[in-house]
Amino acid sequence: MNLPNTEVPKTMLKIRRLRTIPATALLLFVFFCALGFGEEIPRELSDEAFWKLVTDFSEPGGYFRSDNFVSNETMFQNVIPELKKTTKHEGVYMGVGPDQNFTYIVALQPKIAFIVDIRRQNMLHHLMYKALIELSEDRAEFLSRLFSRKRPGNVGAGSSAAELFAAFENQEPEREMFYSNLQALKKQLVERHGFKLSSDDEQSIEYVFRAFYAGGPDLTYNGPNLGGFAGGRGRMPSYSELMLETDGQDLNRSYMSTEENFRILQDLEKKNLVVPLVGDFAGSKAIRAVAQYLKEHEASVTAFYLSNVEQYLFQQNDDWSKFYSNVGTLPLDSSAMFIRSVFNNMAVQYQGFGSLRSASLLSSIPTLLKAFEAGEIRSGNAGYYDVIQMSK
Repeated sequence: MNLPNTEVPKTMLKIRRLRTIPATALLLFVFFCALGFGEEIPRELSDEAFWKLVTDFSEPGGYFRSDNFVSNETMFQNVIPELKKTTKHEGVYMGVGPDQNFTYIVALQPKIAFIVDIRRQNMLHHLMYKALIELSEDRAEFLSRLFSRKRPGNVGAGSSAAELFAAFENQEPEREMFYSNLQALKKQLVERHGFKLSSDDEQSIEYVFRAFYAGGPDLTYNGPNLGGFAGGRGRMPSYSELMLETDGQDLNRSYMSTEENFRILQDLEKKNLVVPLVGDFAGSKAIRAVAQYLKEHEASVTAFYLSNVEQYLFQQNDDWSKFYSNVGTLPLDSSAMFIRSVFNNMAVQYQGFGSLRSASLLSSIPTLLKAFEAGEIRSGNAGYYDVIQMSK
């Protein structure tokens, strides 16, 4: 039966259009499609695709002097208002370190996020978070699982972050709950997702999870505060304090601030779109592998959270140069920003008041790369000063 023109199937229309394309152009079109070019970032990654990215893009694990259970940056939210104004929505996010990335991810809502850290433990740390977030109905259940403490009866979806953490401060850790939750999260990763974790990987996950069990809401960058000097908090903020910080305009934007924020993160985790990698910023593989993947999927980086990794790179021969060369391979949006942290004296200088431990700053990635390519960035500590001066 002949169909009216208005009802011609879309596939037939595509075939008709392809017939009008010159043969050479058509061959190129087919060639690039075969390579994966032109395909958008998937709205959801299969477990197999996610694990392939993690394993294929990662490098051998390296050393860092701290377990970095939680951040030590108290003002990391302050750059979010400017980020939301200047960077494009639904780009690609890259970052380093533990869960401060989640707050940036929730604010920017990227198509996909890659967390690149030299420590394999950080990748496994993120897998721990992934399992717990996926298993939890809401923020209160997530905290109950994370800290191995019973859920208080007076909190719910409408509770503020302050109310949530105040309630959990009075809950004692429970050993049986710890082991039950540990088995549940391992089952989620190994049986539900099919991720192939080694026995060492599982031990590393247990090590991180035990720190949250012991430290609870008071866990810091240094580890649990067990009453002795070695575990003392010093000037380090606790997990709960970090989750109660604001953006400098009295708005808490953390992923734990509202149920809506938690749901945004949970949705990305369930779709396998927060991808943790083991990678050296100055290495030859991880960042460049991400770059190739993004080019194949016509996606651009809009934000790259660095913490203060550059400070170490400038102290390690030409690692800083290798890093910027790696960044130069990434497809970048014109508005792409580095999010970097500075500490102690530099933090005071940039905030202009008080005695602050850290400050968070923004820097245009294209502008920095232009300066790098022009040879305008020095080596050593002077070079680190150069890039900080390019920040605001």
